[in-house]
Amino acid sequence: MSGRNYVHGYTEREAERLHDQAETLTGLLHGDTRYPAESRVLEAGCGTGAQTVILARNSPEARITSVDVSEASLAQAKQRVQAEGITNVTFEAGDIFDLRYELESFDHIFLCFVLDHLAEPRRALERLRPLLREDGTITVIEGDHGSAYFHPDSTHARRAIGCLVDLQREMGGNALIGRELDPLVAGAGYRDVRVSPRMVYVDASRPDLARGFTRLTFTAMVEGVGDDAVGRGMMSREDWEQGIRDLYRTSRPDGVFCYTFFKATGRK
Repeated sequence: MSGRNYVHGYTEREAERLHDQAETLTGLLHGDTRYPAESRVLEAGCGTGAQTVILARNSPEARITSVDVSEASLAQAKQRVQAEGITNVTFEAGDIFDLRYELESFDHIFLCFVLDHLAEPRRALERLRPLLREDGTITVIEGDHGSAYFHPDSTHARRAIGCLVDLQREMGGNALIGRELDPLVAGAGYRDVRVSPRMVYVDASRPDLARGFTRLTFTAMVEGVGDDAVGRGMMSREDWEQGIRDLYRTSRPDGVFCYTFFKATGRK
């Protein structure tokens, strides 16, 4: 990512949440992303390396360059990759709006959960495009917080999610960006754009998802902005805590939770 604000913060708990998210959603989001041997892959905005590990596992013979603006995040990403014994990833500091690679340096570009934090996502895609070789591919994955619905329903829970959406908008991001991927990627000049929705559906028959996604990924993400939301008067502390309890409540055996991610691919 670039130097824009990251609404979730750079805490150890957030790094753990990103790891939980990546591991829980590996098959759903990344099962069909595999790059050939010796192909040059740019991961733009690698963060703490949660997605990097999955990319490298799926494409062990590709040459992956992972960049991020945060030195602290890069340090965590390096540690994570080294702990996994992965050797096909190179990490470099850089702002995706101003990367200094030669034109057509990469066969593939990959972004996951990056554009939603940028004030100018289309410009980011435009700046990355010249780095792709002709006919090279781009893959973009984003969520859309407006796609969340659940049982039992809760006005407080829906408002808590809305607070996160509002906070991210105030910081220049867009937590509803998933629904915009087709026009964003196509508008940045890529062709053959295809977008596929990837729905996470959780009920009593999927206890691993109830823990890994409903509790440790989504609800933990919303819960993490509580102090900001309450401090800005978006919700009272009492109502906020009720909303978070209600979100956790949906992960019980009689609860249901649903959320949709969007995955876009295109070519230069």
